[in-house]
Amino acid sequence: MAAAVTRRINASLHVEPASGNGESGRDSEADDPAMAKRINDAKDSDVWVAVQEGDMPADSSRPLLFRTMKVKGSILHPYRFVILLRLIAIVAFFVWRIRRRNHDGVWLWAMSMVGDVWFGFSWLLNQLPKLNPVKRVPDLTAVRDQYESSTSGESRLPGIDVFVTTVDPVDEPILYTVNSILSILATDYPVEKYACYLSDDGGTLVHYEAMFEVASFAKLWVPFCRKHNVEPRAPESYFGVKRRAYTGRMQEEFTTDHRRVRREYEEFKVRIDSLFNTIYQRSEAYNRKDTKEDGVRATWMADGTQWPGTWIEQAENHRKGQHAGIVKVILNQPSHKPQPGSAASLDNPFDFRNVDMRLPMLVYLSREKRPGYNHQKKAGAMNAMLRVSALLSNAPFLINFDCDHYINNSQAFRASMCFMLDPRDGQNTAFVQFPQRFDDIDPTDRYANHNRVFFDGTMLSLNGLQGPSYLGTGTMFRRAALYGMEPPRWRVDSINKVLIKDKAKQYGRSTLFIHSMLDGANQERSLTPVFLEESVSSELTTLMTCAYEDGTPWGRDVGWVYNIATEDVVTGFRMHRQGWRSIYCSIEPAAFRGTAPINLTERLLQVLRWSGGSLEMFFSHSNAFLAGPRMHPLQRIAYLNMSTYPIVTIFILAYNLFPVMWLISEQFYIQRPFGSYIMYLVAIIAMIHVIGMFEVKWASITLLDWCRNEQFYMIGATGVYPTAVLYMVMKLITGKGIHFRLTSKQTEACSNDKFADLYVVRWVPLLIPTIAVLVVNVAAVGVAIGKAVTWGMFTEQAQHAILGMVFNVWILVLLYPFALGIMGHWGKKPAILFFMLVMAISTVAVMYVTFHATDPTGWSEMATSFGKGESLAGSSG
Repeated sequence: MAAAVTRRINASLHVEPASGNGESGRDSEADDPAMAKRINDAKDSDVWVAVQEGDMPADSSRPLLFRTMKVKGSILHPYRFVILLRLIAIVAFFVWRIRRRNHDGVWLWAMSMVGDVWFGFSWLLNQLPKLNPVKRVPDLTAVRDQYESSTSGESRLPGIDVFVTTVDPVDEPILYTVNSILSILATDYPVEKYACYLSDDGGTLVHYEAMFEVASFAKLWVPFCRKHNVEPRAPESYFGVKRRAYTGRMQEEFTTDHRRVRREYEEFKVRIDSLFNTIYQRSEAYNRKDTKEDGVRATWMADGTQWPGTWIEQAENHRKGQHAGIVKVILNQPSHKPQPGSAASLDNPFDFRNVDMRLPMLVYLSREKRPGYNHQKKAGAMNAMLRVSALLSNAPFLINFDCDHYINNSQAFRASMCFMLDPRDGQNTAFVQFPQRFDDIDPTDRYANHNRVFFDGTMLSLNGLQGPSYLGTGTMFRRAALYGMEPPRWRVDSINKVLIKDKAKQYGRSTLFIHSMLDGANQERSLTPVFLEESVSSELTTLMTCAYEDGTPWGRDVGWVYNIATEDVVTGFRMHRQGWRSIYCSIEPAAFRGTAPINLTERLLQVLRWSGGSLEMFFSHSNAFLAGPRMHPLQRIAYLNMSTYPIVTIFILAYNLFPVMWLISEQFYIQRPFGSYIMYLVAIIAMIHVIGMFEVKWASITLLDWCRNEQFYMIGATGVYPTAVLYMVMKLITGKGIHFRLTSKQTEACSNDKFADLYVVRWVPLLIPTIAVLVVNVAAVGVAIGKAVTWGMFTEQAQHAILGMVFNVWILVLLYPFALGIMGHWGKKPAILFFMLVMAISTVAVMYVTFHATDPTGWSEMATSFGKGESLAGSSG
């Protein structure tokens, strides 16, 4: 079964040239880095302008490693002016409503006022941090000149530890993982300067043996990438593009090498795909020879020993949640001298004479798991990896990836160093966050998976404050910041004194680990070869035990933060609270790319986890109100918005369901006079869209990106976000945590339809509220048309009904992607949806006209029995 899943995702991993309006695969200009740079520079010149650099260090001999850009005044000043106008309009609207409050039905008026006030407050929280968007552009030439010698080939760049996390080879297909690792091994960074770690939290043998296959294929793939300057360096993505501009220096050899490497890669995929069966058959053979009375059937490694992790047929001490810790060095740390390859021969058809054949260090690890312990999911795995890497490579910087992300631009590590090593404030930078870009999204991006409004709008805005929040993957960290140390600008004691003073209570009982911390905080440090002596191996085992963190601040003040679904945002919050800064870096081609769920249910479950975690953050010690004075005031507001945004959707859901009252009342009675009320709403809503157009301009996103963001926000606001609020209320009452399911990265895609998963309907209760909103608003449109027919177009009742119908139609337009999603395969033909809507609206309208003709007083009597509806409505004049 697992092997079949792996085969099934092979086709979906392929990346094809972009077409249509979306990003199906990578942008076409990304195929040619020079072209991408020219296009990007042209966009920048229209919107962004370089600023005068200030706060120069005393040592002016060190060059600046990045440029700072701000939005041109011709765009920024009108943008801020419209924000101010809207704020004035909102205040005027509230004053007007208070002066003209409904004396009949005060409860309804009061409820709508509370909702509108929260709308205004939520908008202000979201808008204030966006007043000063800033772009920072890395200077790769400057970092090369400063830290790398073109004559001797020596590099003074610091070391980097790369963390990749995975759990299940089925839910997170193993082909994603091996491509991620291969792209890391082949990246353009001094090979002796970085190490790669794979954390397998499921402890499966298939991941371990896959790493040996990776190490074997990397001996061919990595030199091929270096020789021909291949981009991207994940083979599945590279071979998935039919045409690509050649940027290497050996065009005459490229075609032959390309064909041979592709053939080797196809064979490599076959071996990866067969690992499940290979391990099962091997284990069956060994178990027949090694039969035991208790009937336990072990899982066996290729060397004839039993696997210490999870077995295929799970048994005591060999099951998920109960197995020993494992550390295996797959590739040792390379020497510091280049090792050129050999010329082509009968045994080796590749000419690698001028290519460095070395591979970076590769380590497989799986932490210990025991019953009765909360293993803290990804955050716990990352903290175990942080400690283990300190004894093996101990690089001062580290970068983490989800297993479905790969390096798309081999210069990404150097781009990060431009900010970490910059002489102005680099030493106070805790992390560099890259935007998340995705492959295999449907061409129209139906469910806003690209999320460009957030990545290229909100995060770019935070760049002008203390920096972006941590987003879970594609992030370069300073190791000292993860250890909970304060930034140099706020540090009272030296790191030596901090370690001496707090080592026992802060970092656990490992002496070797504590001694490694001083070296790990040195940003100039490179990596040194490590010999796994018995004492070191024993210490590594200790660092991965479940009990190591007992009685320590790990998971709160040290490492990744625990007990929250959004451990990434909270971990970044802790660093900002300490006074660290962060940098948002977007480069072309995109630094990293990954996968995202295009299935409606999986997408909603993913957003449910994020929104639930945001609310958990608000009701925890990481509340933005509790941040100290070191946090920038607007940064505090940004975190407050991140942790409260689901709350406003309770009022949005109520407004969307409010048309239920219109179905039984002849009047609209939220506010009087109704005409002025509508004019205020139109003006306020129009201004927020004008503000959105300014953000589209300076964030360099498309109108489709913006529209999809608006649509998916409404989809979330009618189901996901209110559900997250309900979960949070239940947690506060019962004290029990919220369990959020891991987003499955499986796909139904096949070779005939790579977007087949888009049309699969997976019914869950989470869909019900949004379906109810759809039904209510469709019915409201039908009733409005029925009223217009019954009363006449120019009567007061009909005019109010038509004005209300504008709101209903707007809601239906925003929920259009959701309606297509629940139609399944019928969603491939939007015309069917329009036909169904027309039929449903017509049916309701005819029913209204017929019912009113047979019983003209029925509606008024129903409204009166519901709660004196006519007296609540009153005259709209």
